[in-house]
Amino acid sequence: MELKWIEDFLSLAETRSFSRSAELRAVTQSAFSRRIRSLEVWLGAALLDRSTYPITLTADGRQFLETAEEVVRLLTLSRADFRARSDGAGLPVVTITALHSLCLSFLPRWLSRIRDALGPVASRVLPDNFNICVQALVEGGYDLLLTYHHPGIPIPLDPERYPFRVVGHDSLAAVAAPRGLVPDARGRLPLLQYSRGSFLGRLAGIAQEADDAPATYPVHTNENSMAEALRSMALGGHGIAWLPRSLVAPEIRAGALTVLGREMPMEIRLFRSAERHRSFLDEVWAVAAEDPPNYSDAE
Repeated sequence: MELKWIEDFLSLAETRSFSRSAELRAVTQSAFSRRIRSLEVWLGAALLDRSTYPITLTADGRQFLETAEEVVRLLTLSRADFRARSDGAGLPVVTITALHSLCLSFLPRWLSRIRDALGPVASRVLPDNFNICVQALVEGGYDLLLTYHHPGIPIPLDPERYPFRVVGHDSLAAVAAPRGLVPDARGRLPLLQYSRGSFLGRLAGIAQEADDAPATYPVHTNENSMAEALRSMALGGHGIAWLPRSLVAPEIRAGALTVLGREMPMEIRLFRSAERHRSFLDEVWAVAAEDPPNYSDAE
């Protein structure tokens, strides 16, 4: 049994549409359907009449709806109470989920900016991959989501329910050690790539399709999609890696890595849930709306 199954059911009871609820919950429709079915199996009851359109709740579904609403309400209140007592020793707390690379290159400076504007702040951060970060925001466990954005990859969040601010700018750069790479017979250089379908991998795929991108062939795939691992491989002379410039700016300045070709601009976006309100969170949101800095070449 998982809490997100109950939250899925509550969404479906409201929208009466699998496709709409899957979109709101930021999962594929097939995954959403499996989770609803898992809830029914766990309960031992059919909650939905799937023969109608829009779908309707069965008698068991209507009975369980009251229980589900109360369970989620009580758990949310308990979580808020425990976090208020355990986080920050009395300081206001902001909870953030962010891509691994942004936690290293951007988040420390951004938090300094927030503390300069608002005073002492306690923070709790979940570094993870893009899908887990989106899920953490949608399920209500975190106040804010920090991610890269490029027009070629839509972010599966309803802008009315999950507004965003542009809080910085970066670029994706093809980098390699300045010496040691040997092109193949077709003039291509070895490529260090992300796992298939990963968020940074999709961004790198867009950048690699540019006319002036270096010609490459894959020699290494990093299955956990962490840019830091590819940075280490690039520094070791194993090939070209598409990396956020902010992550490798020190190595570029020191001459340990060289940029090959044109870089692809990216926004750094901060998302929140429109349904999640605290006075301090609103203050953070207001500060985030100020002119975004460019961190790609920051010290």
